[in-house]
Amino acid sequence: MAQQVHVVQRGETLYSVARRYDRTVAEIAGANGLSEPYIIHAGNQLTIPSPGGSSAPAPAPAPAPQPATATYTVQRGDSLAIIAAQFNINYFELARMNGIANPDVLRVGQVLQVPGPPPPPEPAPVEAPGEVAPVGPAPPSTANTSGFELGGQALSFAHPGHMKNARMTWVKRQVKWHGGPASNHQHLIDSAHGNGFKVLLSVIGDKNQISGNPGAYYQNFANFVAGLARGGADAIEVWNEMNIDREWPAGQISGANYVQMLSAAYNAIKGANSSTMVISGAPAPTGFFQGCGPNGGDDDCYLQQMAAAGAANVMDCVGVHYNAGIVPPDATSGAPVGSSGHYSWYLPRMMTLYRSFFPGKPLCITELGYLTGEGIGALPGGFAWASGNTLAEQAAWLAGAVHRTRGSGYVRLLIVWNVDATYWSSDPQAGYAIVRPGGGCPACDSLRVAMGG
Repeated sequence: MAQQVHVVQRGETLYSVARRYDRTVAEIAGANGLSEPYIIHAGNQLTIPSPGGSSAPAPAPAPAPQPATATYTVQRGDSLAIIAAQFNINYFELARMNGIANPDVLRVGQVLQVPGPPPPPEPAPVEAPGEVAPVGPAPPSTANTSGFELGGQALSFAHPGHMKNARMTWVKRQVKWHGGPASNHQHLIDSAHGNGFKVLLSVIGDKNQISGNPGAYYQNFANFVAGLARGGADAIEVWNEMNIDREWPAGQISGANYVQMLSAAYNAIKGANSSTMVISGAPAPTGFFQGCGPNGGDDDCYLQQMAAAGAANVMDCVGVHYNAGIVPPDATSGAPVGSSGHYSWYLPRMMTLYRSFFPGKPLCITELGYLTGEGIGALPGGFAWASGNTLAEQAAWLAGAVHRTRGSGYVRLLIVWNVDATYWSSDPQAGYAIVRPGGGCPACDSLRVAMGG
């Protein structure tokens, strides 16, 4: 079989490319002569080796000394992700060290092998240069964080009838702030309310403006989102996937830095409208970085950084993204890909992981979608991992996701990604859309039944 060539798109990492083609990072790195830290740029052409094919091997790394090991006894409230972050080890490597088949199941009193000497029982959070202390308690919130509601992300908001048929009561719209006033986006709020929906605004800005003077940018951004709250926004998600350099400046990526923005935004929003629900930005689910550093971080340790910095004090709900579904929403293993051990393929494991860092906060899944090219065309090569998904599975799995999250007792909001995208190219957003070409919505009936009719 001939080798494929992949042109790197903005925001992609070697891990995301490997996952899309069902290869390992090592295979693609070896085929392209890449060495750690595997930095790639938009426009680069990567050779994708054939399954089982040979390619030029990557240079063998110099033998590294084996770290000393110690033991750790699982305490009440621990999760494998929390323990891994404490010992500066990848979540999955810790599972491998201990022969743990299901990383979501730990027993109080279980003794784990961990690298190096154990940390102090309650280590103080480590702050990067220029960071300030963890945030303290913030003004009280009157946002309604109980119950469960369903919504959809609309790009055109042309199908409110389909959304109502699916028993959606929320619409999510994205706002990109480039320095203008909040009033420029008032029409999004008014349109949602005029059609009988609550509105979630997912707000991002310009990452390049953060670099020069983060503190000043955070406050200006906070003033802007306060204006949206004052205008009647029912919920605001503060930024998006800030653990990767597509959305946050390289060299400054850390959960603690983000919490400074979140704190400024939360205080400003609550000062303008205490009933507006503040949702933390959902990190990009990834295991590429094998830890957290200033140029990018896996979502598990990034969440640990957020928790240590006091994020629970400055949010109403924890933002989550899940849009790599290729198995039913109750599955915890068995994804038909080479990276099947990673939790991001499985909704229950994602929910458990995110819940473990903020047990006192509800989850808001602000993107949940299943990709299928049925009725549109073959998926682009970069999304071949979803080539087996059908429209019937999309409808059934979305309904199953509603059943699972609605019955969890701790998911406040589920936003379907997406309702009405029509873009179909290197980023096949139309394949996630529940309104398909021709205007039908096969998933809407399934969602309505899942919501109780």
